[in-house]
Amino acid sequence: MPQPRKRARRYDSEKTRAAVTAQFAHVRQAVEGLTPEQLALPTRLGEWTVRELAAHIALVLRSVVRGVAAPEPAARDVVLLDWPAATRGFAGAVDEDTRELAEWADEAGGLRELYARTAEEFAGALAAAPDERLIVTRFGGMPLGDFLVTRTVELTVHTDDLNAAAGLAVPHDRQALAACTRVLADALASKAPGGSVELRVPPYAVVQCVEGPRHTRGTPPNVVETDPLTWARLATGRTPWREALADARLQASGDRADLAPWLPVLG
Repeated sequence: MPQPRKRARRYDSEKTRAAVTAQFAHVRQAVEGLTPEQLALPTRLGEWTVRELAAHIALVLRSVVRGVAAPEPAARDVVLLDWPAATRGFAGAVDEDTRELAEWADEAGGLRELYARTAEEFAGALAAAPDERLIVTRFGGMPLGDFLVTRTVELTVHTDDLNAAAGLAVPHDRQALAACTRVLADALASKAPGGSVELRVPPYAVVQCVEGPRHTRGTPPNVVETDPLTWARLATGRTPWREALADARLQASGDRADLAPWLPVLG
């Protein structure tokens, strides 16, 4: 029997806008202090160095600036939970745009200037458009409010990438981490609909997923539990399922509590 379609989760506009702004500010402070040696370090993102990663984090917000500046599209093409799977088709374009922006930054005064311009233009874009306004994204027409929620995922995940590559401890804004966790959990539930497994990512998300006998009361027979950053790494392919289990960063109990076949859910 097909599973009933769940009502989409709602996100608080003010909290989302504040979270994106705050997380970018955290990264900006760290990037401005990076040495040439740190900028040349490799990352876990293919051939990107820390320099390209830092440019890409600026691109995450510049995509909002570009979308608001463009004429409003005629139709909404993408809903929020379409976005995680849609990212897979744009890796090449993202890589090209990131490299171009990194080169532009070198010519325009460096990453410090890029981040200053980006913060200023992003603030202007937020002031100019309500959440309901459709904006142009590389995925199609999308409400600004939904697109901003996707930015919490990008910023959270890439802050973690930056910390891992450059040996930093850039903090994660609580609201950004919460929104990221919920989007990726809901994306899993959408990709593997059902009620036989309960995914718990305290304190931010609990979802049921995977086709099979539905749990209705008492302790679920199949439970997966982990922390928000480990979940983000699992959901985006940074950490393999078996590695997280072996390192005790993930607990999985029950015959069906293996989510590896449905991971990653992003890109």
